[in-house]
Amino acid sequence: MDDLLNSLVNKGLRGETPTRDEALAVLRTTDDDLLDVVAAAGKVRRRWFGKRVKLNYLVNLKSGLCPEDCSYCSQRLGSEAGILKYTWLKPEEAADAAAAGVQGGAKRVCVVASGRGPTDRDIDRVSRTIEAIKDRNEGVEVCACLGLLSDGQAERLREAGADAYNHNLNTSEATYGDICTTHTYEDRVETVKQARGAGLSPCSGLIAGMGETDEDLVDVAFSLRELDADSVPVNFLLPFEGTPLAEEWNLTPQRALRILAMVRFVCPDVEVRLAAGREVHLRSLQPLALHLANSLFLGDYLTSEGQAGKADLEMIADSGFEVEGTEETTLPEHRREERARPHERVAVRLRGAGTELPPNA
Repeated sequence: MDDLLNSLVNKGLRGETPTRDEALAVLRTTDDDLLDVVAAAGKVRRRWFGKRVKLNYLVNLKSGLCPEDCSYCSQRLGSEAGILKYTWLKPEEAADAAAAGVQGGAKRVCVVASGRGPTDRDIDRVSRTIEAIKDRNEGVEVCACLGLLSDGQAERLREAGADAYNHNLNTSEATYGDICTTHTYEDRVETVKQARGAGLSPCSGLIAGMGETDEDLVDVAFSLRELDADSVPVNFLLPFEGTPLAEEWNLTPQRALRILAMVRFVCPDVEVRLAAGREVHLRSLQPLALHLANSLFLGDYLTSEGQAGKADLEMIADSGFEVEGTEETTLPEHRREERARPHERVAVRLRGAGTELPPNA
């Protein structure tokens, strides 16, 4: 165990990726080893992000009535979950909702809409919403999450002021067809690539607890690393009644922490975010997760309630962490430089993130 953790820490401090066997070994550690695993991954988290915790806030622009059949989602086609359903919020309404999150400490606002993907008219509407949010909240980041993108749509969102685009891979390529049949894993990968190519910061993560294997979790973590996602939300399945996964209760708090630790080791220098389901599955061990993730969602999620914002802020302070301010940059310097010079990204990676060498060194 000591050899495994020492290897993982040393690689993580240099920004290097572990082997697949090492990542699998993290998921297969025992509960007796849990605190050692958290402490080791915590060293990597502090190397790249110190004690900062980035707060994010969701604004659900359009809820329900989705034609896709994603098994985990309460908004899916045929869902019988008792959720609120409504069409598009007006830009002013979305800006009001966003302002509440920013006042609570959120640095990034995530605007989300259900559906397969936006029409060009939807992009116009979301663009006005992004502009309204940014006009009201100086320094706020805006991440859009609108489904599969068509050609040119990512560029239009960037021109409107969007900073990032979220589209989760959710699970491994091998098992994606088991949770969704109306689009493919490759569709999702392509949308993340489009966002990155348009200059948007790519945000893509996973959902744990859908009955996947350890190998599936490692597969999706490595895929996210290969996609070079800047932000990796880790969601824990909320088994909504009225969905095909309503009976999937596969996670313990210890298992959830091991998953977060594995993701941190595989993606040492990116924003790892505690996302949906953390309150339900981590429960009283949530403070330990702050030693692994450097970001979390404040308040409610798309169709479920989250922990009260005040409780989140108290948890962060009590755990010895601090809220990241709008004047602070989230990503380490080498990743910001790579994002500014995408054509040189591979060269910088080959030199090793930990060395932070200039591209021509």
